[in-house]
Amino acid sequence: MRVRFPRLADGQRSFSVVERSDGVRYRVHEGVAGPALPHDAVHFVVERETEEDGGFWGAVAAGAVFSSMRHIDGRRPPHAKERSESAIRARSERLQRAELMADLVEYVAAEGITSAGGVAKAAREVLSTLPDTSVDGPKVIAAAATLQATARRWASLAPGDELTFDWPEKRRR
Repeated sequence: MRVRFPRLADGQRSFSVVERSDGVRYRVHEGVAGPALPHDAVHFVVERETEEDGGFWGAVAAGAVFSSMRHIDGRRPPHAKERSESAIRARSERLQRAELMADLVEYVAAEGITSAGGVAKAAREVLSTLPDTSVDGPKVIAAAATLQATARRWASLAPGDELTFDWPEKRRR
């Protein structure tokens, strides 16, 4: 799966374009464009770098179609609705964790946390509503560094440019 995040003029309604491996393309509507890295791009980077397929982008790669998505083109596979519902249902609890993991990685990046102990402490706070607050500290630190680099790349783009990311087809479990 490939996802393109166009840099639009500030104030426009932002979106991303998903090109799934089955040939179907969707537009994912987001918030308002601005200088900050789009929220869905943050999720993509965090989910990919932490090797977590239970979040939004892992679900989309598995066939989920959320209400924020609009079909652009490509033939949808047979039983697409059932596949989507199954992909979302299978990830219901992990979707919440993925949302909070994005918050955690953003926090680690913003605070400059570089130790596993510091990440563990931050995780206990940010993930406090979850039954399990354990995380892979080195992966979170690496994801934070990648997120910072991606945010710098985004900030350097002119309207009309875009960032493109590929989702790994085979995930390690």
